[in-house]
Amino acid sequence: MAEQPKSKRRNTREELIKEGIEEINRHGVAGFSMRRIAQNCGVSCGAPYKHFGDRKEFIAAIIEYVNAQWHTQQAKILQTWEGNTRQQIIEVSVAYVRFLQENPHLRAILTLKDEEFDNVYHKMRGEMSSPTQQMIQRYCQEHQIDEQVRQRKVYVIRALLFGAALQFDNGELPYNEQTLGMVRDSIERELDLP
Repeated sequence: MAEQPKSKRRNTREELIKEGIEEINRHGVAGFSMRRIAQNCGVSCGAPYKHFGDRKEFIAAIIEYVNAQWHTQQAKILQTWEGNTRQQIIEVSVAYVRFLQENPHLRAILTLKDEEFDNVYHKMRGEMSSPTQQMIQRYCQEHQIDEQVRQRKVYVIRALLFGAALQFDNGELPYNEQTLGMVRDSIERELDLP
């Protein structure tokens, strides 16, 4: 059998990860079935074990994949606004809300709650929002803002992001440019407060 050109080769690992995301969306972590994922991808039931070893490694790979999707987008924003910490905070924050809304299949991974996995993967999930905390820290240092105020700013901005995403999800707010503008304005207002 002739070998397929690289561009036509099947990326089984990535297919398994994407189907794994859908599996978590449909069945949660408790119902996560590597056998069902393999079946949905049209591969042998041993294929996931070849790529990930076990269930925990598979879920770790899914979380890493989601993180990579966000980090690629975030890196572009940070580069565009290099040297302007305030604008980086604003643009990354609004983009994060947009990312959560426009990728509901990935959002399920970020909000994953399961006792078996929380201790192991809590840090990995947190990596998606930690750059925002670091930017706020840098912003506060640049403006000689004390630690107590910095903590409030981190809390308020993160609450704005997750609160907006939740309200969009629940239909309490329409997801559109106007409401994203409200998120932007609220973040700017928080950064302006002493």
